[in-house]
Amino acid sequence: EMSSGDVLGNSSDPGLGSVERILVPILDSLVLLLGVVGHTMVLVILCGRQRRGVPRTGQFTQSSMTGTGTDILLLALSAADLLLLSMLPFHTVAIAMQHWPFGEIACRLVGFLGSACSSASVFTLATLAVSRYLTVVQPARAYSLLSRRRVSIAAVLLWIPACCLAAPQLVFRSVGTPRQASDGLACFAFLSHQDQVIYGVFHFLMSFLFPLVTIAVAYGSIYFFLWRGEHAGRAPQVERYQSKVTQTSAMLVLAFTVCWLPSYSLTLTLLADKTSGATGASPRYGAFTVFARFMATSSTVVNPILYVLMSQKFRQDLLRLFKRKEQRASGAVAMAAT
Repeated sequence: EMSSGDVLGNSSDPGLGSVERILVPILDSLVLLLGVVGHTMVLVILCGRQRRGVPRTGQFTQSSMTGTGTDILLLALSAADLLLLSMLPFHTVAIAMQHWPFGEIACRLVGFLGSACSSASVFTLATLAVSRYLTVVQPARAYSLLSRRRVSIAAVLLWIPACCLAAPQLVFRSVGTPRQASDGLACFAFLSHQDQVIYGVFHFLMSFLFPLVTIAVAYGSIYFFLWRGEHAGRAPQVERYQSKVTQTSAMLVLAFTVCWLPSYSLTLTLLADKTSGATGASPRYGAFTVFARFMATSSTVVNPILYVLMSQKFRQDLLRLFKRKEQRASGAVAMAAT
């Protein structure tokens, strides 16, 4: 992704460069470990739910159907985050070595996949918000629209606009020496400042601002509906359940916004600064650059933590998973003893 992975080159501050070479690999290793472990557990739990959620008759109730739709979108979100995490070691090595050692093809592919994954994540979050709106506010419509097949197709189709937004990274990226740089080759995004500005603003609007406006409207409508229902005296247990699920989904969105906002802010600041010489390899803007990059990469770790903290159902599934592992381990020990 343009802003999180390109903080290379332009060593205006040698001291910060030395800190980066030590601090960034440590932080990235932590993010990679927590992210891979967290999302692997999420995928195991959600796949288990999918298997348990299909009745023998093959028929879904309304609650299981909409729940399955949400789980499919959460699966898609975890898959996108895991793919984004797989790009992280390339950037870590490049920052530690202070140059891009992987060649031009890897430069293009890593830039493309990073951009596509981050866009797919926010598009999936927007779809999740719309599905929550339909489930809570228009349940009859949700029952007809949010079938397992339709949600699965929608989750796949979201990658088309994400890949279209990322396509310029695949076409225009190249490896070269940035201006004002003395620390080797960097992985560029574009050759001209004007092209960089146009693409940067368009990317910000399409894969950050517009989806978040959609999300804000959807959750705003949900909270208004629940607040109105509370005063109208609808079934309290249903209201509590819907409110809890909606809070979890809203926290996922808030976390995404908080994590990516520093990175996008830095990108727009760099684009506005014509004297920076930024043509894809961003100059270092002090400690904020390291902070913005860490926040962006940590967005891949936040979702599994939120599932555990906010969802009682997820905690129960997690405990069931660990109990099953303990039973298998004790069974294997008993067999070995005999």
